[in-house]
Amino acid sequence: MSLEQTMRVLMEENAYLPDTVLALEVSELVEEETNEVLAFLSERPVHTVCMIGFIRDNGIVSELNRGTFYGCRNSEGRLEGVALIGHATLIDARTHGAVRELALVAQIHTNTHMIMGEQERIEEFWNYYADEGQQMRLVCRELLFEMKNAPELLNEVEGLRLATLDDLHLIAPIHASMAEAESGINPLQKDPDGFLKRCARRIERKRVWVLIQNDQLIFKADVQAETPDVIYLEGVYVNPLARGTGLGRRCFTQLCQTLIVSTRSICVISNEENEKAQAFYRFCGFRRISCYDTIFLQRNHLNDSVN
Repeated sequence: MSLEQTMRVLMEENAYLPDTVLALEVSELVEEETNEVLAFLSERPVHTVCMIGFIRDNGIVSELNRGTFYGCRNSEGRLEGVALIGHATLIDARTHGAVRELALVAQIHTNTHMIMGEQERIEEFWNYYADEGQQMRLVCRELLFEMKNAPELLNEVEGLRLATLDDLHLIAPIHASMAEAESGINPLQKDPDGFLKRCARRIERKRVWVLIQNDQLIFKADVQAETPDVIYLEGVYVNPLARGTGLGRRCFTQLCQTLIVSTRSICVISNEENEKAQAFYRFCGFRRISCYDTIFLQRNHLNDSVN
């Protein structure tokens, strides 16, 4: 087997490629590179769904990404890694050298809220980043779950629907409290105007599903990213009054049945310590496929927005 074939096999197995002897260069990506970048990221669609989602929604260069996309290339011009570095830093690096170079670039950004990715990659990234980067404030181990076939639902839930801006007053406080439980910071208190605008934008993009009864939010789930390969859900919420009744499971299963027709799989992440959420996802037909680490950083500019 040739070296090129060996490298391709390793890539398909989601392993790191051996470090290249060719020099690496990191630069900001531009719109003209969109097709190449999407092709690169689509080789591992489950693990890159958030970056693909940002590019599909906003383009490579956009303030809405809340960061800058970088590409790491060898001297032959081939991509070895792509990262979104900013409020949320996400990486997909195929060589150890690319991890190192992207981590060194990330060090110059002093307003990152979190770094998130597969456990082994983030551990290596942090080893390069930590000396000159922002300080760690909190680290969470999380589990990635995937579903490819939604279970059968016998009784549909009346009223499960896409949210409208009239629902914002119910959705925003819940979403903010969930973010606070995970990161320790409540974005509705930290940056109310920016947070409400982002929530409203997601609603306007038809990405938030709700069940509302008697002016109470009973169920909520957000489509954070949507591609032909993967839909990534976040902010899955069931009102405490409805927990244990089966209503939350029926809502979530019905939503997954609706979404799966337009993609190959649905993914969601759960904190490793949240065993009830993990049991819920398993009961709804999801299986654990990977471990992730999320590192929340000490912000250098205290007035900047989060979430």
